[in-house]
Parts: sequence; structure tokens; C-alpha cells
Amino acid sequence: MEQRSRWADIAGDDAGERYAARFARLAESGADTHGEARLCAGLLPPGARVLDAGCGTGRVAIRLAELGYDCVGVDLDASMLEVARRAAPELPWILADLSDLSDLGDLGGSAERAVPGERRGQGERFDMVVAAGNVIPLLAPGTEARTVAGLAALLRPGGLLVSGFGLDAAHLPLASATVTLDDYDAWCRASGLAPLRRLATWDGAPYDGGGYAVSVHVRTPSGRGSER
Repeated sequence: MEQRSRWADIAGDDAGERYAARFARLAESGADTHGEARLCAGLLPPGARVLDAGCGTGRVAIRLAELGYDCVGVDLDASMLEVARRAAPELPWILADLSDLSDLGDLGGSAERAVPGERRGQGERFDMVVAAGNVIPLLAPGTEARTVAGLAALLRPGGLLVSGFGLDAAHLPLASATVTLDDYDAWCRASGLAPLRRLATWDGAPYDGGGYAVSVHVRTPSGRGSER
């Protein structure tokens, strides 16, 4: 039997409430809690279709929707999605495992979409997939390459995969890192994605080899990754 996700191993039944409370405290203290959404909004214009993969309580998707983006959220943690649905019931929130998105079908036509009768074709793809919040390192061991390939397949040619995650224990809720940038770039390359930009923070600071990286990859027209 396939292993549980690393997130499931460290999260409790009330992870959604605790996670939401943490960011509420940060916002009340004056901290900027929308860096991910701001960076994504700087990459594509409003109206772009965005999948928030591993959306958690919906913080990124909700902010992007407020800015005019067409957002869908997907997460495996039901407690997280419960918080997201309360905060933005008009958005589609889908309970699914990112390592197996084959049965999602018509994402934009989810039964939870607020506009009755509005459906999108199954062939429609996203302009951007964003995986913030250490999504990739917290996947089930051995599913990382398959997950990246599945997310890449949801992108239109020219679409962007934006992912930020920790590369050492200081930037992860784990005792040690589970993914290297070389690993991640190889999975992206095998999935038809080419590197576009690498940053050290969601605020856009250039990457200098530190313990956290934000990577932007683009789906190539040919579906073949760059050899760089």
C-alpha cells in the first residue's frame, strides 16, 4: 500500500482551524500574508485560470480571486477545505490527492461551482498551477515525480507551474529536507516544463543558494522540458 503523505503524518484532525488561526494572527500583527498571490499576479493578467494545488485553507486562491483570477482549489486535507469553503463558498474547492488527478475530469465544472449550469470543457487547461506552502516536500514519498507530471498535464502550452518549498529543516515542518532543486528540476523537465525563474522568496528576491526557493517553470509547446 502506498505511503501516506508527509503532511498527513504531521497534521492533526483540526489542521485547518490551527492553520487559519496562525495566519490570522500574522495578519493582525501587520505581517504580509499575500506574497504568494502577489507574485503570481505579477506573472499573468487578471482573468487567467489558476489551480491552487495543495490549497489548504484557500489563502492564495481567495486572494487571487479577489484580484480577478479564475481560481480552483484542490487539497487532500478535508479540515483545510472546510475552512476554505466557509471563507469563500463561491469558489470551487475539490478534495483530491495531487498524486492522482486522473479522475478530476472537468475541474472548472465542479458541482461546487457557484454559477449554476456553468461548465467548462474537459480539454480546457490552466494558465497557472501554484503549489505554495511546502506542497512538494510534504507529498507521500515516491509520488513526487508523478505529482509534478500530473500538474504539468493540467497546464496549457505556455502555462506556468509556480512552486515554493523549503530545502532544509529550518524551512520545513520536518526533521530534514525531502526534495532537492536538482530533483525538482528533473521532474519538471521530464514533464515538459522548462525553467523560467528562480527566487529566494515570494517577494521576488533573487535565489542565492539558501534554504528556500520559489521556482517558476513554463510548459513548452512541444511538451518537452529544457535540457538546461
